Amino acid sequence: MAITFSNRAKTLRASEIREILKLTQRSQLISFAGGLPAPELFPIKELQDVSRLVLEEFGGQALQYSTTEGYAPLRRQIAQRMNTKFNTSVDDTNILITNGSQQVLEFTGKLFLDEGDVFLCESPTYLAAIAAFRIYGPNPIGVPTDDEGMIMTELERLLKANPHAKFIYVIPDFQNPTGRTWSIERRKELVKLANQYEIPIIEDNPYGELRFEGPILPAVKSFDTKGLVIFTSTFSKTFCPGMRLGWVAADEALLEKFILIKQAADLHTSSISQQEVSKYIELYDFEAHIREIISVYKKRRDAMVAAMEEFFPADVKFTRPEGGLFTWVEFPERIKAVKLFEMCLERDVAFVPGDSFFPDKKVENTARLNYSCMPEERIREGIKRIADAINKY
Repeated sequence: MAITFSNRAKTLRASEIREILKLTQRSQLISFAGGLPAPELFPIKELQDVSRLVLEEFGGQALQYSTTEGYAPLRRQIAQRMNTKFNTSVDDTNILITNGSQQVLEFTGKLFLDEGDVFLCESPTYLAAIAAFRIYGPNPIGVPTDDEGMIMTELERLLKANPHAKFIYVIPDFQNPTGRTWSIERRKELVKLANQYEIPIIEDNPYGELRFEGPILPAVKSFDTKGLVIFTSTFSKTFCPGMRLGWVAADEALLEKFILIKQAADLHTSSISQQEVSKYIELYDFEAHIREIISVYKKRRDAMVAAMEEFFPADVKFTRPEGGLFTWVEFPERIKAVKLFEMCLERDVAFVPGDSFFPDKKVENTARLNYSCMPEERIREGIKRIADAINKY
C-alpha cells in the first residue's frame, strides 16, 4: 500500500533561512544570515544556580505535567513587565505560555485560516510567519510600507477590497526583516481601522525591549479598545532561545481558543523551563541583563552601519535601525540578491536574500543582514567582502 499524505502536507517545504544556514556552518565564514542572539550573553552561571534551586525547591512539581496556561508566577511576571514596558493593561488571565512565539503564529493560522482565506501583512514581513500561515492554504496580501510602518491609506484600500480578510499581521518594533519601527500615529491608526472593520491584529513583538536610543514605544495592544489585538512575544531575544519560551496576550475569549489549540497540540510548555525563567527574574536583575544585551548590539549595529557607509556603493540603500537585530539592504535592480549571495559565499560571508520575505510578489534585489552575533571587527570585514562582491557583480 502506498503512503498517502494529506493535501496540506504536500504543500510543506523547507524554510529558506534554515536551508541557507546549513550552508553557513563553516567556522571561518562571517555570517549575517541567522537571527541569532549572541551566545556569549547567555547567563549560563546564573542559570546553573537557578536550575539547582528550582530542583531543590520544586523538584517534583517542576518535572511534572502542568496546566496548559502556564506557570502562574511567570504569567504574572510577564503581565507586569508588559504593562511597565509597553503601556498595556493585562493581567495573568490574559497570558498563555507557549513554546516560543513561533508556536503562537502556527496556532494563529490554525485558529483563523481556512483554504483560500485572505490575511494582510507588511511587505516585506517575517518569512517564518508566512511559512506558519501558508500550511493552511491562505492568500496573503502584502501592504506597502515606508519608514513609519504600514501605509494606512493602502491598508484601508485593501480592507475595503477584502472585506472577509481574517487578520492583520504586523511587527511594529524593529521589524524583521527591515529593522524599521512604526510611529505612534501609525499604531493608533491601525487600531482605528481594525475597530472599524472588526478585524483582529496579530502584534508580533520579539524585539521591542532591545531599543538602543530613546524610550520604548507603547505597543499596539496598549491602544486596543475592543479586544482585537493579540500580542505575542518571547524570551528568545532577551534571554535564551534554547529554552523555547514565548507567550500570547489576548482578551480572555480569544485566549481561550489558543488554550484549547495548545491542549490538543502539546498539553503545555516545559514546566521546568518556565520555573527557571521565573526564578531568574525573581533573583536576578533581568533589566540589567537586557541593558547589557542592548549595549553590545548597539555597538554592533553602529559597526555595521559605519562599514556600509564606508564600503558600499552610493546606490545601495540600507536601514539604520534604532534597535533589534537586523538591517535591510536594497541593491540596484540590476543586482539579484541570490546571485550576490553565491558570490559572497565564495568570499566566506553570508546574508539572507530578501525575496522570501515578500508574501505575494517577487523582489530580487534586497537582503537582510543580522548584526547581533558577530563582533565588530568581523562585521567590518564581512561588509567589506560583500562590498567587494557588489563591485564585482
